[in-house]
This record gives sequence, C-alpha cells and structure tokens, in this order.
Amino acid sequence: MKRVQQGFTLIELMIVVAIIGILAAVALPAYQDYTARGQASEAMTLLGGLKVPTAEAHGNNPIAQACSTDEAVPDDAGTPAVDESVPAGALAASQNLVLTGKYVASVEASVVGTTCQLLATFKNTGLSDALGGKKIAFTYNPANGNWACTSNIASTSIRPKTCDLNAGL
Repeated sequence: MKRVQQGFTLIELMIVVAIIGILAAVALPAYQDYTARGQASEAMTLLGGLKVPTAEAHGNNPIAQACSTDEAVPDDAGTPAVDESVPAGALAASQNLVLTGKYVASVEASVVGTTCQLLATFKNTGLSDALGGKKIAFTYNPANGNWACTSNIASTSIRPKTCDLNAGL
C-alpha cells in the first residue's frame, strides 16, 4: 500500500522559517525609521503651533519681548515698562501653548541676532535612540516673515524633509 503524506517535511518548514527571517530582517529597520519619523513629527507639530503666536507677538512687541517662553513680567504700577528685554509672555505656557510632549522635553524661544529661534529638544529616554537629546529649530526672520527649519538629526531618513542639517544645534 502507498502512504499518503500527512504534513510538511522538515525541509519545507525550514524554507518557510528562512523566508520569514529574511522578511523580518528587511522590515525591522524600515519600521524603526518609520517610528522615529513619527516621533520627530511631534516636535514639528509643537513648533508649528508657535508660528502664528510668534509672528503676532512680534507685531505688537520688540523681538526680545516677543521671542520668549518666559512668563510675562508685570509692569510696576509706578513706572511703565520701557525695558525691551523684559518678556511679554506671548509664548509662555500660561497662554495655553503646548511646550512639551510625549517625546519633546522642552520648547524654548531665544533671540539669535535679529531673528527668533524656537528650539524643540527631544527627551533622552522613551523614544528612538536616533532622536535622544536631538533638536529641531524653527527660526523666524521678522524682516521678511520667513521661517527656516534646522536640525541636528544626522539621518536623512528620520530628519524632517523641510529641515536642513545643522550639527551645531
């Protein structure tokens, strides 16, 4: 009598396992880059939300006052504020602006020459190793109203496409 095959041979099972291993080896790095890009997009979203308040604050205040995430310093009742370096509080958290996130440790504003730089710094833990401690900066030029994006994320597959590399951030 002839026996009917009832199952897979060992070689067939080994071929299937090898194919799955090859697919996993290709998919895992792509998934890690995809995850890191998703995490980096949080900084872009937070910084993007500060563009309008920054431009509006600069329309009403000197750059040193408008470009600050510090709380506003109240005027002294006896003397009106004339110090242009005193923060106006336009970008402060008390203005219902989000300055931190799940992956972003902080967003800070500072005057760099005649421009306003908004700097998002990533946390060191709880996110992709490629982003730990890295930074993304939006720089507002009030002379022409343009925004520029720079980052110290070296990997072009993770760094936002609109951001130029700036290793000095």
